[in-house]
Amino acid sequence: MTRSEPSSVAGSYASVGATSALRQPTTPETPAPQHKEYSPEQFTQPFCEFMTQNPTPFHVVDYCKTKLRDAGFQELPSRESWSGKVHPGGKYWTTRNGSAIIAFAVGKAYKPGNGVGMVAGHIDANTAKLKPVSSKPVNEAGCIQLGVAPYASGLNPTWWDRDLGIAGRVVVRDPDTGKTATRLVRLDWPVAKVATVAAHLSNPAFFGDGNLETRMTPIIGLASAYSASERQPLGAPGDFVHSQPPELVQLVAGDLGISYTQIANWDLELFDFQPAQVFGMRKELITAGRLDDKLCSWAAVMGLLTARHRDDDGYVKLVSLFDDEEIGGKLRQGHAGTFLPTTIERMVEALAHADKTSYGPGLVGQTYARSFLIASDVSHAGHPNFLDNYMQGHVPTLNTGIAIKHDPKGGFSTDGVSAAVLMRVAELIGAKVQPYQARNDVRAGGSIGPVLSSMMGCRSTDAGIVQLSMHSVRASTGALDPGLGALFYKGFLENWEKIDGEYAP
Repeated sequence: MTRSEPSSVAGSYASVGATSALRQPTTPETPAPQHKEYSPEQFTQPFCEFMTQNPTPFHVVDYCKTKLRDAGFQELPSRESWSGKVHPGGKYWTTRNGSAIIAFAVGKAYKPGNGVGMVAGHIDANTAKLKPVSSKPVNEAGCIQLGVAPYASGLNPTWWDRDLGIAGRVVVRDPDTGKTATRLVRLDWPVAKVATVAAHLSNPAFFGDGNLETRMTPIIGLASAYSASERQPLGAPGDFVHSQPPELVQLVAGDLGISYTQIANWDLELFDFQPAQVFGMRKELITAGRLDDKLCSWAAVMGLLTARHRDDDGYVKLVSLFDDEEIGGKLRQGHAGTFLPTTIERMVEALAHADKTSYGPGLVGQTYARSFLIASDVSHAGHPNFLDNYMQGHVPTLNTGIAIKHDPKGGFSTDGVSAAVLMRVAELIGAKVQPYQARNDVRAGGSIGPVLSSMMGCRSTDAGIVQLSMHSVRASTGALDPGLGALFYKGFLENWEKIDGEYAP
């Protein structure tokens, strides 16, 4: 499936010294002029910083809004009409629930019915979320504990003995106006730990029976560190804060600079607190939490921000980041909801009205028929200790290029045509793609491509950046992989219109 190898990767380790992975020539965080050329190395440190600073979907959306605004994108609030606000040459974003975001750039030569080049990922990750009543009684051990519930495969065995932070969004009520707003919080030190039990006291050693309800309740402090008055529930019975650990409520309120009485509710979760960082003898690898799928999602946004916009561009470049993929995506901010198709339909409607073109199902269908979706969720890199779990010839390697994912059972949306499209992108930009398909006796998994492509009727492939240790609390990828992904998505967004024109109707 390989057409040519990117010159930026060839021989890269021969020129990367023991510390040079941290010496970024320039950062793509604020895109340079459109003629600027990038190398994969430039993306390594910005990606690590992004991963460290943005642990939840709410933080990622806020980060993306800032980057998009700085790059000249304008917000399209979903509660308002888009008529008269969307024009050829314009750049826009819209959000849903504060945890999903879509950004798109309309070609200057756009005509109603033209296609959309789309890259979609998800920004949720396996975690543990605070229960509605998260306060727990202090038992004889004297520890303050926190009631949490696993989200997807959070609290799996890799979560034991990790330094865990707490982050998310808080619903805050203004005492003067009575109006509510949401604020982001990220406590800046480890607050929680799911502690193992001594090997001498357990069978199996360290974990016992591993019961998620009784054995994996995080410790967040010692009751002896607080006075009796500090340990009293806050507020009145029935108030939200009354059923939360009072010490944690005060911490969150203090971090936000508000009174605890203003906290109406929250969506908080645990996250691995250790920062994302490079490792390896030549710093050629990255270790981080939550790579699935913030890795591909960040790369997709960088691809959009660094993509060139030419005067003769007639198509739309779009990136969509969803929440809730790890639990099926069936909520309104998930990929199985209406967020992406509704956004495209509203965009097409606004552009048609601006062009004085009749809008209806026919125009929407024409748009989808000329569109293409890369459903970009992470894929499996070859594991040197478990090669017997892979098929020969289907072992993607790190720091090489994205993997095109195949599944004859329909777990992925890739077919021969859509795989050929990505191979053509690689040919045009001098990149490399890798095939991945699971063994017949191994579960292939699934992703967002089949649902989205069947909903919209567009051509689609599932393809993503590769990583080790998927769904572990801490995983690994190549130090060049964020940049290789960003540059591939950039190349796809710049070239989909050309490639679409090469295919017979």
